[in-house]
Amino acid sequence: MGDLWTTVRNMLWNLTHRIGIIDIIDILIVAAIIYELLLLTRHTRGSALLKGLFLLLVIMVVSNLLGLKSLNWLLLAILQNGALVLVILFQPELRKALERMGRSKLLTKSNRRNVDEERDTVISEIVQTVVDLSRRRVGALLVFERQTGLEDVIETGTRLNAEVSAPLLENIFEPNTPLHDGAAVIRDDQVIAAACILPLAEASGVSRELGTRHRAAVGISENTDAAVVVISEETGIVSMARDGVLKRPLSTDELKAFLNDYYSITNSGLSSFLRKLFKRRAEEGRA
Repeated sequence: MGDLWTTVRNMLWNLTHRIGIIDIIDILIVAAIIYELLLLTRHTRGSALLKGLFLLLVIMVVSNLLGLKSLNWLLLAILQNGALVLVILFQPELRKALERMGRSKLLTKSNRRNVDEERDTVISEIVQTVVDLSRRRVGALLVFERQTGLEDVIETGTRLNAEVSAPLLENIFEPNTPLHDGAAVIRDDQVIAAACILPLAEASGVSRELGTRHRAAVGISENTDAAVVVISEETGIVSMARDGVLKRPLSTDELKAFLNDYYSITNSGLSSFLRKLFKRRAEEGRA
């Protein structure tokens, strides 16, 4: 145990006395990667694994302070082999990630064109859905998940994990169907769940003329960074709730601008690659 604390002290001394510009850049890159991994694993079994490792670390520190030498030795042995344990547990994902990196063409124009085409297709499907439902005056709630996880909301509905498409979305909100009453949660290019229950708005500024659907849209945007597209069943007017504020009406051009911004962020670079990797892990875990 003494060797571990000596290593920690030496590392801290080096950080405070020998740090340079390259070291700062190196630390920022590693911090960004760790942040992305933590962000992505919140929807997978990997989050439970990370919590377990953190708990072991806390117990190890406490056992050292209390002088529990046997327990401390056991936990230290486990943590020292933590990297090997992670490699064993995530061996399929690491292999697939390396294979994808070997076959990737991230720097080619053709790959970028494919990404743009996929994004434009998803945006077109959503816009078509909103326009059709608005014209027919069919009520709908589309929740776009951003940085804040919505697993607690997703658990209240029916999981779909289906690709975004206009026929699917329109069928979800078709009146007198099992899933029409509630919200559909969209994560990237997937409809994660439908018939989800949202918290109602607490803000007193919501107009009395607006119904439960609009209050629910404002409510989820108050508690998270999600954006919600709402279609009124009475008037067909399209609205958007963000940061607890309801914009009404929302034009088609404004909807397209939001979707372009949303998918430009979620489909960018390393974040997109890691997000898809862990999403595949989650799907395999539910299979």
